[in-house]
Order: sequence, then structure tokens, then C-alpha cells
Amino acid sequence: MARSRSKNAARRTPDAVCGGEVENLGFARVDLSRRRRQGVPEVVYGAGKTARQISAILGSLRSHRQLPALVTRIDAKKAEKVSVALGKDFAYFPEANLGRLGAARKPDGIGRIAIAAAGTSDLYVAEEAALTAETLGNEVVRLYDVGVAGIHRLLACKDDLERASVVVAVAGMEGALASVVGGLVDCPVIAVPTSVGYGASFGGISALLSMMNSCAAGVSVVNIDNGFGAGFLAHRINHMGIAK
Repeated sequence: MARSRSKNAARRTPDAVCGGEVENLGFARVDLSRRRRQGVPEVVYGAGKTARQISAILGSLRSHRQLPALVTRIDAKKAEKVSVALGKDFAYFPEANLGRLGAARKPDGIGRIAIAAAGTSDLYVAEEAALTAETLGNEVVRLYDVGVAGIHRLLACKDDLERASVVVAVAGMEGALASVVGGLVDCPVIAVPTSVGYGASFGGISALLSMMNSCAAGVSVVNIDNGFGAGFLAHRINHMGIAK
């Protein structure tokens, strides 16, 4: 038994691998140099992991001062168990299936990130993007239920769109919102297709293809329902030119 505990203790010792520091938990190798390389600690993908595994990874990040740490795609049942294990420093945001250990950074970007969501059904993805961007130190303005079926709702937000340094456009159905926003603003637009829609939307593929074929210049596209990826990229754009 003593020998087994010794091996486990050795696994938890940070190791240098290819110039990066890693803590080997056995089931996961926690990247402890991610913040030094990219400015942001490793983000945990919660789907497919147990609450115990998520707690251990987040605990490792906390012990090495890698905060704030995010966990995406975590349901309420897992989040409750993680909260018990980690204490009051862990917050859960059910509208985004997102967990956060540690406080969000204070806004330190060059401008604001606008998150525009076509409909209320898209908010789970929009909130994942918004909370990711806020956690990483960005001022975020939320423009929700501004889909093209009632174009006047979007045009009423034109001032907020024009003041943004980057816009994240979240939409399901045919995904037209990104093209319209791309034709209105002079900043980068990150399009996020969602899996919202009837049968012919094919779980978001229709919106994905529409966004990829946008005729508006300056529109980039992330994967279906990937609010985290959009929020992270928006953060990167909003911090370009700022000394690390």
C-alpha cells in the first residue's frame, strides 16, 4: 500500500514536458504552462468527465494559481458535486452549462465585445460565449432576440454594434444573422451556428453552411454550438496590441 501511494504522489508532481509544465493525475495531464503560452489557463471540457475528475483537474489548476478556470458543458448534477468538492470559489451558470473556479478578470481589453443572438432559443450558446469573454477580462454587451425575422430589432441595436471591437453573431435556423451583421459593422464578426431549427436545419448544418458562404467580408465561423470557441476568439481579438 505504501508503495502504491508513493507512485500516486509521484504522478501528482509537476513534470517538464517539451518546455511545458504538466501535472499527471493519471486520468488527465493538466497543462500548467497554458497561461504562460496563451495568456489563459487550460479550459476543462466537462462532457464525458465525472464530477470527481472535473474537481481534481480544477483543484490542480487552483493549487498552481491557474485561475480563473472554466469548465464547459457541465450539467447541474455534476456542478453540484463539484461545488461541494471545491467550495464557494466555484460558480455555476446553468443558462450556459458553464462552471468557473475563481473570480472573472476585470475588463482590460481595448473595447467591448457584442454578443448578438438571433432568438431566445440560441441563448445557451450566446451565454457560453458571453461568460467566457467576461471571465477572460472583456466588457460584454448582450444583444438578444435580434434575429432577421424582425430586422427592426437588430437595427435598433446599431449603435451598440458599431461601438464593438468584435461581434459574435449566434443563430440557428438559416443562420442569416451573421451576414446581416457583417454588412453593418467595420469590425471582425465571429459567426456561431446553433443546432436550433426544424428538420431541414440538420442540427445546425444548414446555419453552418450559410455562415461559411456569407457574402459579407470579415465574417469567420466556429463550430456548431461552440459558444466557448467564439468567446475565446473574441477575447483574443479584443486584446490584440495589448502588452502581456
